[in-house]
Amino acid sequence: MRCAQGGGLTDERPSFREKLRMEAAERFRQGDENPIIAHDLRVSVRSAQRWRRAWSQDGPRALASRGPASLPLLGDELFAVLEGELAKGPVAHGWPDQTWTLSRIKTLIGRRFHKSYTVQGVAALLKRHDWSCQVPARRAIERDENLVAGWVKETWPSVEGPWRCSTPGSSSRTKPDS
Repeated sequence: MRCAQGGGLTDERPSFREKLRMEAAERFRQGDENPIIAHDLRVSVRSAQRWRRAWSQDGPRALASRGPASLPLLGDELFAVLEGELAKGPVAHGWPDQTWTLSRIKTLIGRRFHKSYTVQGVAALLKRHDWSCQVPARRAIERDENLVAGWVKETWPSVEGPWRCSTPGSSSRTKPDS
């Protein structure tokens, strides 16, 4: 039996699922019914039916785990090469600015490795390798953080002005004294 992309399972989970299938195979041999097996093993009746069909054709070895249905297109070695290409920056690969987007990375993977990913697949690949999406801060190159901090501290309070006091007849939330 195969699980797509590892079935989204942790390393322990595929072996647990295989033990369930082997237990089901033993129950098939004993002649138990699918709904009873499904209930006892806490799986769907449909899974028990599918397992029984595979077991009846090829025996218990048909229920053994054969790993994920597909392997990632870029393994760890190729991802290391991709990281090197990403470090060069988008301009080095022909884009007009220094912003990496998922579609640009998708195009780079296609050009460099002749592999086809979807944009969502690129996002999953990057996330799997602990990369995060970041939005660049749009700041002027000439920006001086010390001057900005001084302006906020000294100039902004005088520009902002004191809070207005409410007086009777203004849009105050309190009622005027009678």
